[in-house]
Amino acid sequence: MSSLLKNRISTEHRNQHYREFVDDVGDMERVQELLGLSVVPHFTTLQKFLFRIKSLYLRITFKKTLNLFYTTDDKIPITAIDSSGFTSGYCSHYYSARTGKIRKHFLKTSISVDTDLRAITGFVASNSRVHDTRHAEKLLRQCHKLRKSDYYVMDKGYDSEDIHRLIREDLQAKSLIPIRSWNNEIVGGKYRQEMAQQFDEEKYGRRQLVENIFSVLKRKFSGDLKARIFLVQKKEIAK
Repeated sequence: MSSLLKNRISTEHRNQHYREFVDDVGDMERVQELLGLSVVPHFTTLQKFLFRIKSLYLRITFKKTLNLFYTTDDKIPITAIDSSGFTSGYCSHYYSARTGKIRKHFLKTSISVDTDLRAITGFVASNSRVHDTRHAEKLLRQCHKLRKSDYYVMDKGYDSEDIHRLIREDLQAKSLIPIRSWNNEIVGGKYRQEMAQQFDEEKYGRRQLVENIFSVLKRKFSGDLKARIFLVQKKEIAK
């Protein structure tokens, strides 16, 4: 199992499809030795491995990796949250020949990032273009459970009294989200009014770091997913 996982990670690092990666490994005796391979697996072995591995194992691996960055009582000063899209360009040869196009399936992903250590502390994915606030509650509870934070900063897309209330009252933290308002309309909600009256621009400036993380991920691993099935695409993002 460990050698298969190493192979899976390597395909992402090299930004290759399974078939291309296996062909390359077949020509690299030193790599085969390092991976402990007596036989180079067929490329479908990697596909089946990712399909069959339980998501629970990936969540446990993510949690244990995150724990390497912190001691038991550590608390994150500022956590930034944002979303972006990953695409799957897979389509049938027949479809491409008929239309001359490559179909793109969009997978929306939201992540939370420790702005000091630049460590990803949580993630949520969906197979459609949902509004940012739809991801927010699940992601906030998830990342706060793994590692508590003093502040949560988000852009205007997350402006909602319910989001503020969740952070302030349920998570016992502070929220920093700029308000959306048009034509000098009256700002409703206790916490939204507080944002309108006093807003910490310096702390909010840390939010850009989550955008930087997305940029690095897409440059290094590409924004295109190799898998076709949503369940497997989520596992691919989790890795």
